[in-house]
Amino acid sequence: MNQLAGVFKRIVSGSLVAQIMMGIIAGVALAMVAPGAAKSAGLLGGIFVGGLKAVAPTLVFVIVTASIANQKKGAHTNMRSIVLLYLVGTFMAALVAVTMSFLFPTNLTLVASSVSVTPPDGIGQVLHTLLFKMVDNPVNALATGNFLGILAWAIVLGFSFQHASEGMKTILHDLSQAVSSVVRLVIRFAPLGIFGLVANTIATTGFAALAGYTHLLQVLLGSMLIIALVVNPFIVFLKTRKNPYPLVFTCLRESGVTAFFTRSSAANIPVNMDLCERLNLNEDTYSVSIPLGATVNMGGAAVTITILTLAAVHTLGIKVDLATALLLSLVAAVSACGASGIAGGSLLLIPLACSLFGVPNDISMEVVAAGFIIGVIQDSAETALNSSTDVLFTAAADRAELGFVTAKK
Repeated sequence: MNQLAGVFKRIVSGSLVAQIMMGIIAGVALAMVAPGAAKSAGLLGGIFVGGLKAVAPTLVFVIVTASIANQKKGAHTNMRSIVLLYLVGTFMAALVAVTMSFLFPTNLTLVASSVSVTPPDGIGQVLHTLLFKMVDNPVNALATGNFLGILAWAIVLGFSFQHASEGMKTILHDLSQAVSSVVRLVIRFAPLGIFGLVANTIATTGFAALAGYTHLLQVLLGSMLIIALVVNPFIVFLKTRKNPYPLVFTCLRESGVTAFFTRSSAANIPVNMDLCERLNLNEDTYSVSIPLGATVNMGGAAVTITILTLAAVHTLGIKVDLATALLLSLVAAVSACGASGIAGGSLLLIPLACSLFGVPNDISMEVVAAGFIIGVIQDSAETALNSSTDVLFTAAADRAELGFVTAKK
């Protein structure tokens, strides 16, 4: 009995990634051996998705408000260049994701896909929906899961609180930490939720759904590789006018690999700071840009938000024109900046992007749950891309500035 209790304790306190993998394997096994019991286990998945739906609106509102309110002023002059690289890189990542989604469209198996959906007629209706949802009552926005309204109020209040007392800013920071703790608690139940979702999905639809997840993961990882090995090097070349690949491979090897296993940009900050020191970068610059990058440089998150949103849209048969796709890229890039430091943060922002196309929350939360199923690899790859790019763009801006000064002399 004691040995069994010891095994159970190790399982409960072990790696979340390993637990999710065990949940996926157990779900597949149960669906194959006892389909009836597997369908009943779907209750666990429903509860998990319900927990996500409950916590996501408050999460977005509090985290974005606190993040903007606590922004520091008076940074090094070189920071403007680095922030611009962060923003351009994140937007370009979203554009790559849109392109890959059009080239390799993904169909997901969604239980709620039979829900009536009224797709927008084009960019005009999308902008109409966007504007009116942004001016929604904040209480109603939180109650109904109107993520556009939530984001708009969070941004306005965040800038307003920048003029508040330090005590008030501390309260906002503590509140954001408290909400993040609740999110982490919900995420700890991901293995059980994923077990129920996988078991119920396979018992109901067979292995066709897993094939959809495999294709989705291939599109995600393919997009991230293109960004890491093509788009980011091109941006660095434009900035430095030098061969970017030695720096790119150094950042991927020494920052990306570590971030892949820690799955946290914040946890990888000490690694990145040490790498910047070994690259002989300006300490006044990287001491600010690396922590900032862990907050706003979210190219991998933009990829996740965009591809999963378009997977839902494609599954529902909603047509997307070029202008709407560009708007989605912008929304995904802005939203991704609020996904840092939060377990499953990019996944929880998918409903915000889905709302542009009139996708109901029930369906968008199923897409979030699908993201958790592939999250064992997706989240690791996303974090590796985000964190390694923090060092890459900091080094590019620092070396470009050094080259400018040398040339001037």
